[in-house]
Amino acid sequence: MPIPRASAWPEGARCVVSLTIDFDGPCWEAGRGLSQRGYHAHGRYSAKRGIPRLMRIAEGHGVPITFFVSGYDAEAHPDTVAEMQARGHEVAAHGYLHEAWDVGAAEPELLKKTHDILTAILGKPVTGWRSPSGRKTALTMRTLKSLGYVYDSSDKDFDLPYLATIAGEVQRDFVILPNNTSSLDDYPFYRVSWTPTSEVLAHWQQEFDATYAEGGFFNLTIHPRSGYGSGTPSRAGVIDALLRYIKARPGVRFLRMHEIAQWCLREPARWQFA
Repeated sequence: MPIPRASAWPEGARCVVSLTIDFDGPCWEAGRGLSQRGYHAHGRYSAKRGIPRLMRIAEGHGVPITFFVSGYDAEAHPDTVAEMQARGHEVAAHGYLHEAWDVGAAEPELLKKTHDILTAILGKPVTGWRSPSGRKTALTMRTLKSLGYVYDSSDKDFDLPYLATIAGEVQRDFVILPNNTSSLDDYPFYRVSWTPTSEVLAHWQQEFDATYAEGGFFNLTIHPRSGYGSGTPSRAGVIDALLRYIKARPGVRFLRMHEIAQWCLREPARWQFA
């Protein structure tokens, strides 16, 4: 069976790349009732060092970022969130307390709370969301649509964009931009398997080569927390080297997630969706 792919990427690009960063600051500890000091201070590193370092690297390559930000982190660091937008990056939503539990009927209220916080800081509504835990339901999707969102980047079942389905009905105004948390996410490498940076770089280069050969969608997810992701110097160096590697290939476009979503939704007939 042939691999489904887009008939064409924006401006005739051969492959599109999105650099996405999950803020994951002190929200994680706050949601679990933990002190944000000492052993549990990893999240405080994000705004202090991780995000500024990663923005500097990406901007040095002329690459835009999509930041997924929790409501709690936005409240704690409104100036950082405002700066993301001022520097040309996209801000999207990522839960309120990085909820890693089933919030049930409380979810619409939490989604709206974060939406309102981000809208107040940015002066405009956000249009994208990524589940902090990977959990979502039909209620999640209906709520996101009611808030004006046009994409979700939580699913792991495909490696190209596709139209969302809610209660069996295909949505012509909402697209899924899958993220691969096994191969294209720094957390499993650095916090689970403790993989050396040299091996992480080699793995991501190989993943990009394969994606490029298929003319696909390379959606990299990284985290600026210390110990958990790519915010510290040597691990941020991997991102620097990877961007340099990707940019050496012709026909690559770096796009914010909302740009990909808008392009997909303008001409869905051009796609072979999952």
